[in-house]
Amino acid sequence: MNAALAPSQYAEALTEIGRAIGRAIAPRKHMRVSEWATEHRVLSSKGSSSPGEWDNTRNPLLVEVMDCFSARSGVHDVVAQFPIQFGKSETETNILGYTMCENPMPIMVALPGEISANKWIDQKLNPMIESTKAVQHVLTSTNSRESSNRRSFKDFEGGQLYIEHAGNPVRLKSTSVGLLLADEFSSFASELRSGDDPDEMLDGRTSAFPSTYKRFKVGTPEIAGLCRVSELFDVSDQRRWHWPCPDCGHEQPFEWGGLQWTPDLKHCWYVCRECGVVIEEHQKTRLIAAGHWVAGNPGAATRGYHANCLYYPMGLGPRWLELAQRWVRAQGDMAKLKTFINDRLAEPWEDKSTAKAKPNLIKDRLEVYHLREAPIGVLAITAGVDTQDNRLAVTILGWGRGMVAWVLDYVELAGDPAELEVWVKLTDLLNRGIAHISGAILPVEATCIDAGGHRTEYVKHYCRQKLIRRPMCIFGAKPNNAPVLGRPKLEDVNYKGKLDKKGVTIYQVGTVNIKQWFFPRLGGDADRVPEARLIHLSEDLDDFYINGLVSEKFNPKTGRYEPIRGGVRNEPLDTFVYAYAAAHHQDLRLHRQSAADWDMRERRIIELAGDQWTRVSRETQHASPADDVSGNSVFRERSTTGSASKSMHETSVSRETLAEAVQPPAPVAMSVRAALDAIVCIVEREPAVVAMPEHIAAWSGAVGGTAEETYVLNELFLVIHSAEQGTPVARAVPASLHSRAVEVLRGKAQTQRPRRFVRGTRHHGQR
Repeated sequence: MNAALAPSQYAEALTEIGRAIGRAIAPRKHMRVSEWATEHRVLSSKGSSSPGEWDNTRNPLLVEVMDCFSARSGVHDVVAQFPIQFGKSETETNILGYTMCENPMPIMVALPGEISANKWIDQKLNPMIESTKAVQHVLTSTNSRESSNRRSFKDFEGGQLYIEHAGNPVRLKSTSVGLLLADEFSSFASELRSGDDPDEMLDGRTSAFPSTYKRFKVGTPEIAGLCRVSELFDVSDQRRWHWPCPDCGHEQPFEWGGLQWTPDLKHCWYVCRECGVVIEEHQKTRLIAAGHWVAGNPGAATRGYHANCLYYPMGLGPRWLELAQRWVRAQGDMAKLKTFINDRLAEPWEDKSTAKAKPNLIKDRLEVYHLREAPIGVLAITAGVDTQDNRLAVTILGWGRGMVAWVLDYVELAGDPAELEVWVKLTDLLNRGIAHISGAILPVEATCIDAGGHRTEYVKHYCRQKLIRRPMCIFGAKPNNAPVLGRPKLEDVNYKGKLDKKGVTIYQVGTVNIKQWFFPRLGGDADRVPEARLIHLSEDLDDFYINGLVSEKFNPKTGRYEPIRGGVRNEPLDTFVYAYAAAHHQDLRLHRQSAADWDMRERRIIELAGDQWTRVSRETQHASPADDVSGNSVFRERSTTGSASKSMHETSVSRETLAEAVQPPAPVAMSVRAALDAIVCIVEREPAVVAMPEHIAAWSGAVGGTAEETYVLNELFLVIHSAEQGTPVARAVPASLHSRAVEVLRGKAQTQRPRRFVRGTRHHGQR
């Protein structure tokens, strides 16, 4: 028999048993994601160039990013804007493995498409499971035949893992998760087929975990204004890795502008922005290890991290010299330059042709002229109408030589296009005409009305009635290379089943083509003097119009312009596009007008203006190139003296001389029709406006006009002038008097003469 144990041995056994019980019932020791990765994570050769145990010192920038997803971290939303091959996917898999092992909850990994989701499973998820035993232990099953271990679904202790692609709205519904990982976030679609935003749908998946949810959105930026990652980073706390200068100790981040190289591209170095000391690349590892993240926008709810290619760890990315060589080779090649800026600098790409077409720059160059008053140079007017379910947005443009444009008015007419009331407002607006600074009244010669949306049949019906000049029922063309205005196509059929030539005509408008014409001209105006600008904008236009005019960006992937994320409505841009298309009507073709055609329009305005404008005598009937580019129109008549064979240089005068010559006698009295139009616009659009002394003075001194126009203006002036001080104009003017003013402005209805047919010809015509 065995000898009896000594009492001391019993005591040691009891101690060990107690320790084992204590370890069994003790709560789990707190562990951060970076600590878990160091202890458990093993990189596979299938997805990493450096297989083996995870080492946080290889890339210190990733440590804080991972630790935001620790169980005791109070961070909920994180966005990372990193260059390619920087460890983004490995960071995600570390967070995924930690959550499965240490903080179990439902998890969703979302990728932009089905192909990218399958690649992520094969290259990142499966190798991580195969090489990390801690993850294998928590999986319910590793058998591929089990329903709990499918390709896009994994069941583990305390939670489930879903791998979804964000291209299908059905796959983003009916799932509640506590952890959301969105990879390649910048490549997510702007909207799904159902019209939903995939980002908002994904955020809704975490609603069931209001206090413990965590969301990680990571990617490489793409196009400025369309990129989801850069948009989210802009509203985050914008953290960048600061390192101390080895000479002066000033903390700063690596910036591409600080990298310098020799002309032969055989040597490069970094320059401290504080003291200018030269920093060699071999010092980078030590400097990065001594650095830390610094928030540029502290206090923001979202954590944002940004790094560029200069932070690549030694041996895990291109060297500085190679990056400099790639940068130099990309100059002059827009595709290569965009790829370098997106993939290496981790910054959104912005086309230089539209870089200056920004709202703040446009607002600085607004010009001094009033809406609904055509300045010098305007020789023709067109309009564009965008149809919405509860309003009609209208832009009226003036056109001059060289297709120089002036925005003369923008208004949104409230009302459902399915009702008659809003169409009556549109008819009154477009038939009223625009007062020219010379005193003439210029009509709106053509109007494009968008028939897309939910009110197509009502737009067609309005165009059939032809209550305005040249109404055009339009649709946006689907091909990206469609012409500005396609060939007209008859839509209606008569009782014989044949096309009705008197019915509505449909036009296809090449919106992409027009916007590619518009944005370079708008951006180029930043470098032009006011007289030479190609698109003139009035200071009376509000911020909404200016922001809406540049509310879209070109997406090279789709070859189309897409709304800027977080921008305003794009009705100002769309209506401008439609008004430009109206200028291409087959009866106008303003883009094909010759100098003689513009001269004829000038003479017509002079005749309409009568004696209210000073004519300028010129010895040539052709416009100078400067006039064609700048759009400065000079009213002139053929000189009876001088030789017609004189050269342009002999007969031209300076721009300053022309400006002095065409200026009207100061002061110029407002025309009666312009005063009527101004009062009607205030009543219809600005019901809270009070008549100011300068308004009263201008209206009381109006000249010209017919007897009926003068009578109505006098009645309006007496009503407004006799009202109590501070009374809005709209409240002071009776409805009957307002209707009378509108009728006077519209004038007599124009009726078309009946066509007469010529006998003996195959096709009918007019005598």
